[in-house]
Amino acid sequence: MNPFQKNESKETLFSPVSIEDVPPRPPSPPKKPSPKICGSNYPLSIAFIVVNEFCERFSYYGMKAVLILYFLYFLHWNEDTSTSIYHAFSSLCYFTPILGAAIADSWLGKFKVLSLVGLSLIALGTGGIKPCVAAFGGDQFEEKHAEERTRYFSVFYLSINAGSLISTFITPMLRGDVQCFGEDCYALAFGVPGLLMVIALAVFAMGSKIYNKPPPEGNIVAQVFRCIWFAISNRFKNRSGDIPKRQHWLDWAAEKYPKQLIMDVKALTRVLFLYIPLPMFWALLDQQGSRWTLQAIRMNGNLGFFVLQPDQMQVLNPLLVLIFIPLFDFVIYRLVSKCGINFSSLRKMAVGMILACLAFAVAAAVEIKINEMTPAQPGPQEVFLQVLNLADDDVKVTVVGNENNSLLIESIKSFQKTPQYSKLHLKTKSQNFHFHLKYHNLSLYTEHSVQEKNWYSLVIREDGNSISSMMVKDTESKTINGMTTVRFVNTLHKDVNISLSKDTSLNVGEDYGVSAYRTVQRGEYPAVHCRTEDKNFSLNLGLLDFGAAYLFVITNNTNEGLQAWKTEDIPANKMSIAWQLPQYALVTAGEVMFSVTGLEFSYSQAPSSMKSVLQAAWLLTIAVGNIIVLVVAQFSGLVQWAEFILFSCLLLVICLIFSIMGYYYVPVKTEDMQGPGDKQIPHIQGNMINLETKKTKL
Repeated sequence: MNPFQKNESKETLFSPVSIEDVPPRPPSPPKKPSPKICGSNYPLSIAFIVVNEFCERFSYYGMKAVLILYFLYFLHWNEDTSTSIYHAFSSLCYFTPILGAAIADSWLGKFKVLSLVGLSLIALGTGGIKPCVAAFGGDQFEEKHAEERTRYFSVFYLSINAGSLISTFITPMLRGDVQCFGEDCYALAFGVPGLLMVIALAVFAMGSKIYNKPPPEGNIVAQVFRCIWFAISNRFKNRSGDIPKRQHWLDWAAEKYPKQLIMDVKALTRVLFLYIPLPMFWALLDQQGSRWTLQAIRMNGNLGFFVLQPDQMQVLNPLLVLIFIPLFDFVIYRLVSKCGINFSSLRKMAVGMILACLAFAVAAAVEIKINEMTPAQPGPQEVFLQVLNLADDDVKVTVVGNENNSLLIESIKSFQKTPQYSKLHLKTKSQNFHFHLKYHNLSLYTEHSVQEKNWYSLVIREDGNSISSMMVKDTESKTINGMTTVRFVNTLHKDVNISLSKDTSLNVGEDYGVSAYRTVQRGEYPAVHCRTEDKNFSLNLGLLDFGAAYLFVITNNTNEGLQAWKTEDIPANKMSIAWQLPQYALVTAGEVMFSVTGLEFSYSQAPSSMKSVLQAAWLLTIAVGNIIVLVVAQFSGLVQWAEFILFSCLLLVICLIFSIMGYYYVPVKTEDMQGPGDKQIPHIQGNMINLETKKTKL
């Protein structure tokens, strides 16, 4: 063998080399420090992100504030369908962040997804914005400023609720106080939030040059799924008892995937497992815009100093959040800490769940009280009937038949009605009723047809020297949007045109013509303009209160001229909307402890390569929570107070499960998630030696 033949060795040896002989590694260019806000440790770029979030949340919550009433009043859907569609939309908004997170971490990076995908395509924009904006703000901080980063999440949440506060107060006013084509101006209520999205895009783009933009790190979502699938399949293939067990089931992916990825996936799956119980909290929290708003429309919004529309009650949530966040951060949490109690993130979230349970228990109590004040509804083979006497003298009305002949036993005076609706029993779903009318010395019989589950007014009127009657179907239940409804009976011999507002008018036919119901805003109506073909006049309708249905009879009194005789078909809401304040306070306190803490917890527990993925998973729990509400609304069949109790009990059970899971959870520290490249090699002083890897030739 030729001793001088060159053979490459496969072995790597370590030889001692003097530190003076090692060529120095070229130093990385110093990273230019990002500009700070007023000498603090907060990056200036945070200001643009927070303002962007304010505008985007103004748009989102402003639109959602009027959405449930848009479904009810404009599209005429029932309450269960409106609730289901509302929560289906909310769920979709929180499902799309999974797609946005995948694109952000693997392709465009958080900055480009925010500016290009999220804000350009509003329909899918929530998916681009939500998983990126919170994590993108966290990326602006250096690791040594971890405390400021924690505070940032509180400021971030403040911006969300500041936008929500203003929008949920303003957009219902744009809806109700402005008329479009004779109706509530939903076009303006939706258009202004759309304009704020344009402003959000402009503000975010202004900070482009000063953002810290971490580059995307590959298709991390696909890598995670492939790593998990390989670990499961590899474990299944090597299930023989002769093969040594491994410390963690994900360690079975070590043959194919790098150790750092496996460590990241381990951290990810540990947190995702902890997320399993969380959707139930969001199922309760997100009902503020649906079930709680539907509850508010059956309450009286007059607070004395201010009148609240039902959809404006949602403004309490962001308002209380703005109060509670500094209160909890600077007072409550510090007092708890001084008492020596370890109030960890998971414990805060568990307490937040308990507060939400209490909020729905209070909501159930309020609902029961409202039901006690609300007129009963006619059931199967039942109708509710009132008699309205528009004749010039008393009329005695009797229902002919064995079952109902004792219901109307008192005479009804002129321009009066029965004190309350009487319940009539039917033998079938529809039936003809015979009535005996006694007026002066006249005795008349009349027949009218009715259908079950309806409200009716039997209107008695003059007919020359005699009287006649007509059956009018009344409104079936409380008005659907907290506004009042009115209708008119015209006793004049000429048609009357009535202008209820600038864009709302109706015509009432001559000789006891009856108009349809028309919804109007709650308020005083001292001079409503009316006209006939030859005369203009005004009617004083007085106060039209929340939830009431009014009947006005236009008469010509010889002494006082044209007047409107007013009567209530359905009384106004009696319970003040202020009774919703305790449930809003409880659920908002729970939200501050649960959601703000959860945002920071998700970021702190996320591996650096998967922060947007874990943020999207957090938002995915909100989507699942909305699906829970959708399912319950469609299939439970429970009365509303019982549904509130059901949600409260379910969350209480979930809270117990979450507390047990949290007890065994060990939070991951930041240094444990750093990859090998993130750890710095200590500099060696003196005449020590380094180890240099060499290829040795033999």
